[in-house]
Amino acid sequence: MAMLGTSPLAAALVSRVVRGSTLDGIVAPQPKKWREVSGRQRFKERHLPDVALITHEGKKVSFYEDLVKDKMVLINFMYAKCEGVCPGVTSNLLRVQKALGDRVGKDIFMYSITLKPEQDTPVVLRKYAEAYKVRKGWTFLTGTADNIELLRRKLGFTDPDPELDADKTNHIGNVRYGNEPLQLWGACPGLSNASFIAESLLWLDWPKNKKVSGKGVGE
Repeated sequence: MAMLGTSPLAAALVSRVVRGSTLDGIVAPQPKKWREVSGRQRFKERHLPDVALITHEGKKVSFYEDLVKDKMVLINFMYAKCEGVCPGVTSNLLRVQKALGDRVGKDIFMYSITLKPEQDTPVVLRKYAEAYKVRKGWTFLTGTADNIELLRRKLGFTDPDPELDADKTNHIGNVRYGNEPLQLWGACPGLSNASFIAESLLWLDWPKNKKVSGKGVGE
């Protein structure tokens, strides 16, 4: 060690090794550069793809950047000409919208995504929204079949039985709700009690615990 400390040649060789240069077939190990990604970013990459969609008003939007980022949201899948669970869920979500009051369209947003984009054009979805008298803050969405299928799978609206999963008439009538900034998410049947759905969503707004229909959340 004393010799290395006093030898200019030895010092130069050590310097070469530290920089990662090859010396007699030996390469000094380099520090590993781990990818620095936040939990929020990892969740986005796994479950919230920023695919292109079109609203029932004909506006082009990006799912994550325009619809979900920094918001509290409630999401379900449906299609206009549905003889199954869709009409009941849509009617129930109208009650949810009413229970959430004027927060819908401000810091809470509702999204219904069609499972049949080949049929449900923006015009069809606009007429559907008008028929149900949907108010501000609730948007119906369509897009390419590939983008919607990716969203459906990433958001977890799938059936473990592949045969049932492929049949859109048997689609899951659940709703998924979340607070994107806090990375808090949950889900429940779309036909659950409307007050329960609203309160479940607002529980994710902790510690605010806003009121729903005159009752404090958690009371």
